[in-house]
Amino acid sequence: MKAHDGMYIDGDWRPAVGTDAIAVVNPVDEQVIGHVPAGTAEDVDAAVRAARAALPAWAATAPADRAARLAALRDVLGTRKDEIAETVTAELGSPLPFSQSVHVGLPIAVAGSFAEIAATHSFEEEVGNSTVHHEPVGVVGAITPWNYPLHQIVAKVAPALAAGCTVVLKPAEDTPLTAQLFAEAVHEAGVPAGVFNLVTGLGPVTGQALAAHEGVDLVSFTGSTAVGRQIGATAGAAVKKVALELGGKSANVILPSADLARAVNVGVANVMSNSGQTCSAWTRMLVHREQYEEAVELAAAAAAKYGDRIGPLVNAKQQARVRGYIDKGVAEGARLVAGGTGSPHERGYFVPPTVFADVSPDMVIAQEEIFGPVLSILRYEDEEDALRIANGTVYGLAGAVWAGDDAEAAAFARGLETGQVDINGGRFNPLAPFGGYKQSGVGRELGAHGLAEYLQTKSLQFQER
Repeated sequence: MKAHDGMYIDGDWRPAVGTDAIAVVNPVDEQVIGHVPAGTAEDVDAAVRAARAALPAWAATAPADRAARLAALRDVLGTRKDEIAETVTAELGSPLPFSQSVHVGLPIAVAGSFAEIAATHSFEEEVGNSTVHHEPVGVVGAITPWNYPLHQIVAKVAPALAAGCTVVLKPAEDTPLTAQLFAEAVHEAGVPAGVFNLVTGLGPVTGQALAAHEGVDLVSFTGSTAVGRQIGATAGAAVKKVALELGGKSANVILPSADLARAVNVGVANVMSNSGQTCSAWTRMLVHREQYEEAVELAAAAAAKYGDRIGPLVNAKQQARVRGYIDKGVAEGARLVAGGTGSPHERGYFVPPTVFADVSPDMVIAQEEIFGPVLSILRYEDEEDALRIANGTVYGLAGAVWAGDDAEAAAFARGLETGQVDINGGRFNPLAPFGGYKQSGVGRELGAHGLAEYLQTKSLQFQER
């Protein structure tokens, strides 16, 4: 894998201030595939200064011209889609077909959606005797995770650029090569110097420096709730805006009238996708007591079909973490019906598709985000009980409801304390807002609601209009 030995700042690759480097490891065979600079606070400061210097001109650029740059970025990503997919597979371990369709295909679509939104969005409106302007919030510090390395970058950078903001990106240290390819694409698309900047490094160093920097107006972070709290506290001390997309423990509620086999099979596939490393995964399956054992059998059989076809977890730490949760589930008395802590390979950070039955709502595996291919199946007595269980965690990011018809499922979904619910297997919509309730975050991504996160509002009052 090709890796830059510098930072992308002010339209060019420049040497890092320090000499430390971060090794990028392929989680399939545990081999080092590249190194990137371990940035410092000084690197962050240089990037923020470049972003601030570029802000006035970019903010004043016509929305149609910003849209044209985003459309060019979409096109460049499209021409380099194979290279990017191979890089995602190398540093994340995702099977190549999944990297091609989801890890690369989805963010290309999202970039295109923001090109269209920037070209058509009204940044001004008349309200009574006032003219309301929607203006860029300023310099954005974007801190992204490793589980969807390109999508999470595009979901922050594209709306920020569409709004007229400038950006400093700090990507996850496990998947920085994809971020470097994105920086190359930004450059090739003709985005002006300083509008987008990339600093690689460790979270406690570069991430913290970015969140605390006085030149950053908004911090957009996706990751764990624990780190989100720290970033929120840091940003709050400076009274700067935050957008936080955090953890999840989403419920997949199967009502008695649903097609049980379809709901279970799709639910298992959802949890195993990306090796379970998805914050919105439906990791709790709720089934009526009269259908419970049938659902358990279906889920165990569905998980067994995956065998070793899912990819590894991202690193050894994550593998140990997930194995620890599986051990905890067994210790708490849950029934292991598929998978476990073994590995189908001698090398690599693999955990097999795992399914627990006889899980009670108060168990750790039913309350905490595991972030691996682990499904917990819970039984409920009636709809009131199902709603209580579904809402009985600190999270509220996503979920699903299955019923005999959409109206019945939607009626139940309205009671869920969560930001997004799939009705009877509803398709993902990149224009719909995505974000959480409770400790799953603050703010929304994607579509017009995602653009709004990067805008601030100014009202001009007139005597008469």
